[in-house]
Amino acid sequence: MTYRVLIDANDEKGLVYKVSSLFFKYDLNILSNSEFVDKESNKFFMRSVVDGAIDKEELTNALLEVLPKNTAVRVIEPKKKNIILMATKEMHALGDILVRHEEGELDANILAVISNYNLLEPFVSKFNIPYITISHEGLERGEHESKIIEVINGFEDVDYIILAKYMRILTPRFVEAFEEKIINIHHSFLPAFIGANPYKQAYDRGVKIIGATAHFVNNNLDEGPIIAQDVIDVNHAHNWKDMQRNGRDVEKVVLSRALKLALEDRIFVYANRTVIF
Repeated sequence: MTYRVLIDANDEKGLVYKVSSLFFKYDLNILSNSEFVDKESNKFFMRSVVDGAIDKEELTNALLEVLPKNTAVRVIEPKKKNIILMATKEMHALGDILVRHEEGELDANILAVISNYNLLEPFVSKFNIPYITISHEGLERGEHESKIIEVINGFEDVDYIILAKYMRILTPRFVEAFEEKIINIHHSFLPAFIGANPYKQAYDRGVKIIGATAHFVNNNLDEGPIIAQDVIDVNHAHNWKDMQRNGRDVEKVVLSRALKLALEDRIFVYANRTVIF
C-alpha cells in the first residue's frame, strides 16, 4: 500500500530521524521525501511517500506517538479526488481543466460544472460532464448560494471546489461551508490589483508584466493563501483589453497547476501562507 504522509509540527531536533526510524520499524520503503523548517514560526513540515504493508490508522497513531504534541498528521491513500467546477461566462480556464482531465493529466473525478448562466453548457456537454445552471436572477446573494450549497452537498465527498472564472464574490457562509476547499484564479499577480477589472488597473498603473494567482478562498477578497503564480511581459503598446486577452493564457495555466498540486496533496496551509512540496 502506498501512502502520502503529511506532517505539520512544532520544530525540534530529531524529527526527521524519528519519522524515518518509524518508517524503518514498520518496513516502509520511502519513495520520496521533502521537509522544510520555517525558523520564524518554528514550524516543521514534511511530506513523504511511502510503500508497505500497514493500516493507515495504525501508521497515523504510531506517528502521533513519537512526534510533538499538537502535531497534525495526515496519512492519505492516493486516489482520484472529487471536484466541482464553478464558472460564469468565460471558457478558457474551465476549458483547460476539462481538456487536461480528458487527456488523463488530472487525477480527479469532475462531478459537475455549476454556473449561474447556461452559456457554457453546449461546450461542457462535449465532455459528458453534468452541467448545472443555478441562475442568480431575482435572488439575493444568500438565497442563490443556498441553492448552490444544496446542490454541492448532494454529492458525496467533494474534495475541492474550483472557481474557473466564477465571477461572483462568495459570502462568509459559503466560504465557511467549504473551508480550505475552494480554489480561485485571480487575473492579477496578487497582492497587486485586488478586486474588479485588474487588467484596467494594471494598464492605468503602466505595468510591464501582468500575471495570475491561484489561491484558496477566505473571507478577505483575493487575500487567501497563494498556491501558484506566473507572469507574462507586456509593454506600452498594450491596452487593457490586449492585456486581458493575453492574460487568459497565464490564468488557465496557473489554475491547472494549482489544481494539480492540490490533487497530489502537496500543499500545507498555515498563517495565510502555503508550503508546497
